[in-house]
Amino acid sequence: MPTETFEFQVEARQLLQLMIHSVYSNKDVFLRELVSNASDALDKLRLAALRDDAPDADVSDLHIEIEIDDDARTLTVRDNGIGMSYDEVGQLIGTIANSGTAEFLKELKDAEEAAEGLIGQFGVGFYSGFMVADEVTLLTRRAGEGHGTRWTSRGEGTYTLETVDEAPQGTSVTLHLKPADPENQLHDYTSVWKIKEIVKRYSDFITWPIRLVPEKQGDGDDPPEPETLNSMKALWARPRDEVSDDEYHELYKHIGHDWRDPLETIRLQAEGTFEYQALLFLPAHAPHDLFTRDFQRGVQLYVKRVFIMDDCEALLPPYLRFVKGVVDAADLSLNVSREILQQDRHIEMMRRRLTKKVLSTVKDMKAKDLEKYATFWREFGAALKEGLVMDAENREAILAVSSFASTHDDSEPTTLAQYVERMKDGQDDIYYLTGESRQSIENSPHMEAFRDRGIEVLLLTDPVDEVWVDAVGEFDSRKLRSVAKGEIDLDAKDDGKDESEREKQSEDFAGLLGWMREQLDEDIKEVRLSSRLTVSPACVVSDAHDLTPALENMYRAMGQEVPRAKRILELNPGHELVKGLNQAYKEREDRTGLADTAELLHGLAVLAEGGQPKEPARFVKLVAERMERAL
Repeated sequence: MPTETFEFQVEARQLLQLMIHSVYSNKDVFLRELVSNASDALDKLRLAALRDDAPDADVSDLHIEIEIDDDARTLTVRDNGIGMSYDEVGQLIGTIANSGTAEFLKELKDAEEAAEGLIGQFGVGFYSGFMVADEVTLLTRRAGEGHGTRWTSRGEGTYTLETVDEAPQGTSVTLHLKPADPENQLHDYTSVWKIKEIVKRYSDFITWPIRLVPEKQGDGDDPPEPETLNSMKALWARPRDEVSDDEYHELYKHIGHDWRDPLETIRLQAEGTFEYQALLFLPAHAPHDLFTRDFQRGVQLYVKRVFIMDDCEALLPPYLRFVKGVVDAADLSLNVSREILQQDRHIEMMRRRLTKKVLSTVKDMKAKDLEKYATFWREFGAALKEGLVMDAENREAILAVSSFASTHDDSEPTTLAQYVERMKDGQDDIYYLTGESRQSIENSPHMEAFRDRGIEVLLLTDPVDEVWVDAVGEFDSRKLRSVAKGEIDLDAKDDGKDESEREKQSEDFAGLLGWMREQLDEDIKEVRLSSRLTVSPACVVSDAHDLTPALENMYRAMGQEVPRAKRILELNPGHELVKGLNQAYKEREDRTGLADTAELLHGLAVLAEGGQPKEPARFVKLVAERMERAL
């Protein structure tokens, strides 16, 4: 087949230009990325062989080779792993078929210091070779196939692909190195000591041998043996006092595709009838796709040091999907599948123990290092709160490490236990309000009476908050109550009126309330006087057991059709607009114009809570007419 020339996808071309013009100073990481890719290819081949998916593959001596040619100024990273077919090379390397590509490029441009990890995080580590090379050649043959593929590019917008008859199993990447430029951190990567130093720093724990191939000697000399550069020691199997924090951090960066150190390292060793070791990490920041359906969750699963699968979802619940790490079991089958894992009793035991260990680590962090805990909660609190809905067994433990914004303090969040300690005498319930932002919640008319009486309200702004408050229901025998649902009686004695005055007020407004209920029948189920309003004329609330509008919209976005619940309209009897409307209702026999006012009042209440009137154009028309009359 002749050599074909292709153009890079637009995003790939932009990425290449960023690489070529050196987006970050530490160019050494190109070797870490190429070795990591080679390690993944070896893992995949051994797994395929275990499952009899690659019957013709040679798995007798799986390894990674690094070869230096000083004269030609080339560096080659070679593996005898799974390899790629012609089509796979075009798909994986010619384009970047990643939904996060645009965001990746933006992050890369915005923060040079973040670039080192973004490359691995977005699965485009291969491109980092262009930081140190003028030309890159990739030669690969997929295990079991008869022909290989050669890919070549100078990173200038095009690449070539050709089928080759002779190619060893696996993949080799040859970098035609740029001249060394120490001032710009471009080292001489034909230097043996430099290659050894990079491998030791970044890849010592890789489970496959990384061998440095010696340069060719003179004719007739016996070729020297390759030198293995890495220890291949599983960090999770070594005693804690033999492993430095830096070594743990490099392992995390390798498996987490991250450039920053982890927030916390968690070790666990289980002995007895079922033995396993775990080394888990809490990242310091949330990945961009944490809340997307395609997020790759789970930790790596090994059996007796043999890699079995990446992203093993069965080992941790979905709400801990941000946790990275390794679990190495002693007694599982090497041929275990994802389907079998879901039913395995030992896996369930490990899942429960690992979950409790992660939650207890967060609890310790909260008690001993508030700054670190604050970082964790800011990045992962929204995900962790999903466990309040789906994991009843650990609900108490999750609540113990959860914190929430509240009206008590603008800067420091509170726990539910701290809220209960501050509750006023006679207060029975824990009050909260959900919304899109702290500002929108604090400006909500539902908050007015609570603010006036100095009653603390939790301010919940994550989408999951709409769900977990109903699932949990109560804390410390005290109900969780939304200030925007049901009737709120904030100690009627505080309003300065005696019982007879309130009864007289109810009688005075009874006619208006009944009439407005008829006028707004399509949208509301009740009109009543409010005890929660002190400034605004009106607000809409949900019945105690109805879904909120936000929750209705959430279900619809997930494709679940739910009936739209009618709301309750509450009026502030002390507001001049409501007083005037009541007076006009009593005095006028023709109430046509008043019907428009009632509709406007309802629309204003919907807007005040962040909603939208049912017919925005009609609402605007009514407002314009009123303004015209006023002028």
